[in-house]
Amino acid sequence: MAAVVPIEERGYAHPEVLVSTAWVAAHLDDPGIRLIESNEDLLLYHTGHVPGAVKIDWVTELNDQLVRDYLAPEAMQQLLRAKGIGRDTTVIFYGDRNNWWATYALWVFRLFGFDRVKIMDGGRQRWVDEGRPLTTEVPVVPLGDVSLLDRRDPPIRALRDEVLAHVRAGRKLIDVRSPEEFRGERLHMPDFPNEGALRGGHIPGARNVPWAKAVDPDTHLFRTAAELRTLYETEQGLAPADDVVVYCRIGERSSHSWFVLTYLLGYSSVRNYDGSWTEWGNAVRMPIERP
Repeated sequence: MAAVVPIEERGYAHPEVLVSTAWVAAHLDDPGIRLIESNEDLLLYHTGHVPGAVKIDWVTELNDQLVRDYLAPEAMQQLLRAKGIGRDTTVIFYGDRNNWWATYALWVFRLFGFDRVKIMDGGRQRWVDEGRPLTTEVPVVPLGDVSLLDRRDPPIRALRDEVLAHVRAGRKLIDVRSPEEFRGERLHMPDFPNEGALRGGHIPGARNVPWAKAVDPDTHLFRTAAELRTLYETEQGLAPADDVVVYCRIGERSSHSWFVLTYLLGYSSVRNYDGSWTEWGNAVRMPIERP
């Protein structure tokens, strides 16, 4: 496997939010650590996972099952306690598809003010590629005692009307979907069913930076800060002080870009529009652009 630049040498604004697979392997028995696997493939965890890791199901556990929204604080606190998360627990997220659902779960945790969070760089695939052990044993974890604050959406979450105001003010938007989706040729990612909205295109003024460009496809690791600045700043004109909204189709891919801009590049004001194209492309009278 090719040599990689250590996390602390990549120039990130907050390198402490990433840990290596080697670090995780050395801390599997640390009682202050809780590993959480969050995948697009909801069955993947049961085929084998990092020893000691518990599963977060983004469909049934993080979302309200009636309203398109996240859990109420009381329900979220109950969920975290059931996952063995205590007042002093540090949560390490990882998952498939270059950690896109891992960063989504982290973003949801941050909505509730839980900030003892990190990502295992390289995710599940890096762990597997290195030949590290997997287990099908589901751990029995002690009930945690974490206490959550009320959910605070505005600092990191944008709703539809806020995005419309953002557009009218001429502020920065990053569409992290595929170029085909951005151009309106598709309504879903390539290799997936073409569904999800009545109209194709993008939010007016948005720039297209596909989310996976932030990751080296050979190593599954995040690119260096210099490479990320080229991607977002040199090529798209962003700056760390900009007020930025990121979006995709349902908010999961854009949570990955939110993580990159917020933690790796140190941007001070980035919000994830989780309504994204399934809401915007179906909403009456919302403006749409196509090339």
